[in-house]
Amino acid sequence: MTRDKEIASGQGWQVSDVVCTAGAGDSPFEEEHRGFCVAAVTEGTFRYRTREGTAMLAPGAILLGNPGTCYECGHEHGAGDRCLSFHFSPAYMERVVADVPGARRLGFTGPRLPPLPALAPLLAEAEAARETGDTDAFEEIGLRIAAAAVTASSDAADAGRAPGRRDQKRVAEAVRLIELDAGRPLSLADLASSAATSPYHFLRTFRQVAGMTPYQFLLRTRLHRAAVRLRTSDTAISTIAFDAGFNDLSTFNRRFRREMGEAPGAYRAGRTGRR
Repeated sequence: MTRDKEIASGQGWQVSDVVCTAGAGDSPFEEEHRGFCVAAVTEGTFRYRTREGTAMLAPGAILLGNPGTCYECGHEHGAGDRCLSFHFSPAYMERVVADVPGARRLGFTGPRLPPLPALAPLLAEAEAARETGDTDAFEEIGLRIAAAAVTASSDAADAGRAPGRRDQKRVAEAVRLIELDAGRPLSLADLASSAATSPYHFLRTFRQVAGMTPYQFLLRTRLHRAAVRLRTSDTAISTIAFDAGFNDLSTFNRRFRREMGEAPGAYRAGRTGRR
């Protein structure tokens, strides 16, 4: 049901490619985090429950776990997911916390981080390293992800009433629809209609569950896939842009630079030596 393949490891850290095939008919079972866990969701959706809270995780979100904490992952809203799961020893994280400005404590207070623009280039780089087998890159990627998670979680705070399971299911189904058809136009009205709810309610609920609006998630999905493809293939940039769902190259270049911090050509040029 779950395939956990170690990709790389070092002193105090380890990263695995975790693929889960569980579905709505499979009962969740309790597991325990052996160390600190920072897992980037790259495909699918699932419900994550731990003593720090319960959250619906979608691609781009970061699962957070503390040592010795029991947790469950449920797939009542859809089958399967895939994560890049980084595990760190307490001693490793102590050093990270000590070096991160503003970090005040060792330990995560929430169950997840929503998709954050500041993490988009790093997560695309990590996924590209997984796809190309560049295991040597993970030593630095892991350290950067640990520091980014500590920094972001120090300021993260969830507010308002948590969405109910019905709304979580609607968002999960919309996320999967976007994942399947990210290359074609998907309007807010169409997504809300498929979820059998009003556009305003859908927009508000989607943002609360996924951490961004449906359009932002669609755009991020397109740009993330383009970034991975730039790092893993020699396909023309214009072809990648059009395949991703952008109607013209200038729009793609502008959006990509804003999301990833550099132009597509520069991003591709750095695939062999960028850290």
